[in-house]
Amino acid sequence: MERIKDSLYIVIPAYNEEENIRQVVEDWYPVVDERSGDSRLVIVNDGSRDNTLEVLNALKKDKPKLTVLNKENGGHGSTIMYGYRYALEQGAEYIFQTDSDGQTFASEFGAFWDGRTKYDMLIGYRNHREDGFSRIVVTKVLKLVIRLCFHVDVTDANTPYRLMNADVLGEEIDYVPKDFFLANVLLTVLFTKHLRKIRFIPITFRPRQGGVNSINLKRIFRIGRQSLKDFRELNKII
Repeated sequence: MERIKDSLYIVIPAYNEEENIRQVVEDWYPVVDERSGDSRLVIVNDGSRDNTLEVLNALKKDKPKLTVLNKENGGHGSTIMYGYRYALEQGAEYIFQTDSDGQTFASEFGAFWDGRTKYDMLIGYRNHREDGFSRIVVTKVLKLVIRLCFHVDVTDANTPYRLMNADVLGEEIDYVPKDFFLANVLLTVLFTKHLRKIRFIPITFRPRQGGVNSINLKRIFRIGRQSLKDFRELNKII
């Protein structure tokens, strides 16, 4: 599909984020509002059981560049992939992803946008994290697992703060299995292994701003164990 020049689609997955979603939209909507008329803020509601969808539908009334997509619950990976594919279908030239928990700052987006023509992916590097020691450990273990499975070094593979060239994403996205939970991790690996132009930029990463994280350490361990198995198989085909 022909891309719409400088169109930016910001993709944000949301699951049970009624406490955060209004502020997240208010933070990120100006980023698309000041850019190309074809730019959009796309919130993908992943079957929330609270009032997230109702809040989003109310916000749409005075925000014409806010698009709300609703899907059955499938987890973070399937939800961001749903958003990515939607953005590709709509002709976005650049696709940015962040999360709906309020941990990232829209004010830091400028450095990413400024580098959009020089790199295929610009991804945030969480060098000063405030989201807990256990999360830092998980990130370090993930880095080691990626090195062992894919034989590449990645600074921060799973950061929910990434700007991607849509044409390049379109070439890589079909390597990601359907409903793969760590979709962003695999995309980072793909961009790295296939020698795409990548730059890591330090970002602020504060604690969750409200609500309850749906991923606990027990679930992280279970996901990690399955991902290790999946990574070994995937390395044979990518």
